[in-house]
This record gives sequence, C-alpha cells and structure tokens, in this order.
Amino acid sequence: MDEDPTKQITKLVWSLGNYEAIARRTMPAAMQLVDAAGVAEGDEVLDVATGSGNVAIHAAQRGAVVKACDLTPAMIDLARARAEREGVRIEAVEGDAEDLPYEDGSFDHVFSTFGAMFAPRPEVAAAELFRVTRPGGLVGMANWAPDGLFGHQTRLLQSYAPGGVPGPDPMMWGDPDVVAERLGPLATEVEVTRLSAVHEYESWDAVREDYETNLGPAIALRNVLDPDAYEEMMGRLRDLYTAANRSGGERFVLDAEYLQVIARKPQA
Repeated sequence: MDEDPTKQITKLVWSLGNYEAIARRTMPAAMQLVDAAGVAEGDEVLDVATGSGNVAIHAAQRGAVVKACDLTPAMIDLARARAEREGVRIEAVEGDAEDLPYEDGSFDHVFSTFGAMFAPRPEVAAAELFRVTRPGGLVGMANWAPDGLFGHQTRLLQSYAPGGVPGPDPMMWGDPDVVAERLGPLATEVEVTRLSAVHEYESWDAVREDYETNLGPAIALRNVLDPDAYEEMMGRLRDLYTAANRSGGERFVLDAEYLQVIARKPQA
C-alpha cells in the first residue's frame, strides 16, 4: 500500500533545515520528563518521534536500554550521529507513531516530546503508545499548550499552509481535559503538569534567522508562498513574539508553555 501523501509531505518538510538546532531548545523539557518518570538503569525505553534524540539520549545517559523511532529518516540519522558523539547507545529506526514497529508490551517507558502530538489520528497514536508499553509501565508526553506561545505559533504557520493541514488541531494534546479524555480509558492514572521552557534570542533578527535556517515548516512555507504572503506571515510572527517578550528590550526572552503528561498502563 502506498504511504499516506500527508506523511510523505511531513517527511519532506522535517528534512529541511537543521532540526538539531531547534531541538536544543526543547532538551530541558525532555530531561524533565525522563526524570519525572523515574527512568532507571536497565529500564527499557522507547522514544517515539525522537527528532534528534532528546529523550533517547538522556534516558541512555541514565543507563536505560533505549530504542527510538521517527517518521522522518533524516531524524533517525541525526539521532544516531548524536548518540555516537555523546558516547551512548541507542537503537533508532524509521517508524510511524500510528503504527509502531514493536511488539505489544515491549517497554517499561514510552515517551514522546512534541512529536506524537502531531500524528493526524490522535486516538490511534495514543493506542499505539500504550500498546507497546508493558503492563504497569508509563507513557510520557510533552505537548505544546494551545494557549501558549508555540501553540499560537503553530496555528499561525499552519494557517498559511497551502490546502490547510488535515486532521484535528494537534495543540489539543496540550489541553488537560482532552488528554484525560484520550488517555483515561487506557490508563489507571494520568498526571498532567503545566510547565514552561524558556527560549532566548538576542533580537528579532536572530529569531528570524533561526527559523529561516533551521525550522523545516518555516523553510517549506518560504519556498511555496509568494513573497508578500510570506512577509505578512513573518510580520504576524514578529507581533506574536513581541507581545510575549518579557525582556522589555531588544532581546527576546520567551516562555513556551507545555503540558507534561505521565500516564500509567494498567497491570495485566
């Protein structure tokens, strides 16, 4: 069967730019999630939609046995190279959050930071995260808050995507009520904590350079939009960032709010 064209586009978009530079800003959230879940030496861990391996790297540094997957082959290359540089071992393969290439009950902990939330069928992705978790194990997620900076930013970028973005709003994964509705039937307990990741830039020009150099979706939009539409989008993005800036000056200090989710799978 041919692959869903939407997922082919996703692979292409996230192959653009330098995602590892973007992911450095979300590494603290990945570390916070792994630590909150209590990952210990010898635990078997899966990092779904690994990106450049934030969760995978930190879990491996704690002594876990780590596997990772991502829809985009370029991300797998990043995660493997980074693990080698940092002297840890992970097994990384191409894999779809809606169809994970692992047996039932394979892992003590299954994580996804700002990744599985973008799967177009959230109920399918949720079921897959729990399917590959052992009875009594933990599923952990970090998801951008819909009313936070990156929730607004994502919706802004998506509003300029030609043809729109199919599926439900991925930002709803950052709503505690929606998380409870989606994960409640799969878990014995669901713990949610609203947290914030601080992002800092020297100026708006530094923000723009970061996005136009590193962020795949922004690069894709620059390639397909006419110049006037693209500049309009960037102007709206600047307004959004300026309103959120708490530095009081040219430097940008931004709070990107997200929801940390830790849910326990029932015992057999």
